[in-house]
Amino acid sequence: MSVRRSGLSLVAVVAATTLGGSAMASTINQNTSWTINRSASQTYRVVAYGDSIFAGYNGGIGSVARRGAPVVEGEYAAKKWGTNVEVIRRTKSGAKADDIYNNKIVNERSYMQTANTRVVMFEMCGNDYLQARSAFTDQTGTCNYSGLQAALTACTTYMERGMQAINQYATSAKVKVISNIYYPGFDADNVLTACTDSATGQKVNKQTYFLPLLARSNWRACNLAAKYGFKCADSFAEMMAADYDRNGDGQVDSAAIAYIPGETEDAYVQRISVTLRSTLRDANLHLANASTSFDYIQSDNTHPTYTGSTISVNIFSGSGSGSGAPGYTDAQIVNGKNPDWNKFGHERMGWTISNFDPATP
Repeated sequence: MSVRRSGLSLVAVVAATTLGGSAMASTINQNTSWTINRSASQTYRVVAYGDSIFAGYNGGIGSVARRGAPVVEGEYAAKKWGTNVEVIRRTKSGAKADDIYNNKIVNERSYMQTANTRVVMFEMCGNDYLQARSAFTDQTGTCNYSGLQAALTACTTYMERGMQAINQYATSAKVKVISNIYYPGFDADNVLTACTDSATGQKVNKQTYFLPLLARSNWRACNLAAKYGFKCADSFAEMMAADYDRNGDGQVDSAAIAYIPGETEDAYVQRISVTLRSTLRDANLHLANASTSFDYIQSDNTHPTYTGSTISVNIFSGSGSGSGAPGYTDAQIVNGKNPDWNKFGHERMGWTISNFDPATP
């Protein structure tokens, strides 16, 4: 069985936001407000900052996925709390980490400063790595890794600054979350570059070089989260390995690659890129069990799949809004999971974040 939701007809105008796709310089605001209406007397707010992942980018500039990860998380929160939940997405497709920090988290801090804000989340860095990867792929002659290392340094810097700023501004939030980065294009990157390594004189396998770099970034996201009182939603673990024990080591593969609090950075990188590398799978074929796979990545090989309708976004203002009843009835939420929780990339990411919601608002 395979489930796929493409949603893409145009992959232009904005930059892709993670390790897959082609680097472009354009950025565009895609800001939305969606209220999950349970006809309750109280409304609480969930705020999400980020790039096109949290935006729910679906291939164009005129709409975004309604059930992007922040709205999915908001629906779970609304069910748990028995309230309405307003989901604010302040996102900029194509933006690098410094742009998200300066122009979203800091400049648009008022959205998380409201007294009814209960959850604040952010993700960033995908475009830093995407653009560095594209430049690296285009190299000939001797490989120069400085651009990739600079992307890791910038990502680390602005993840930390983002957490510091959210701690300062989101004073009514009960939960603050960072989502780390999955690896779209994992299979496509299993090729050699045109450049050669100065030490070996050999061409470089892109996947072999990028995977440890991404692992370091993801370890730092979760380690910084622990330092600053954030939760870390391990999107890499949830999306990049099967939900059963494929290698017979007694652990579910997706759980086995999850971040372990207290583990050193080098130990984590070794575990992800060497010890358990054989268990990693391209998220286009995420295995729920031995006979069932779901496609977590749209046809651009970059952005998460989603289910349901879209929110129209004004191409001039970059904004859109709306409201509606939850996508699933209370009876359909069993053990904190809706029926589609593991079938689409955005559903999986939103469910992962929802596990950190407080019992009451």
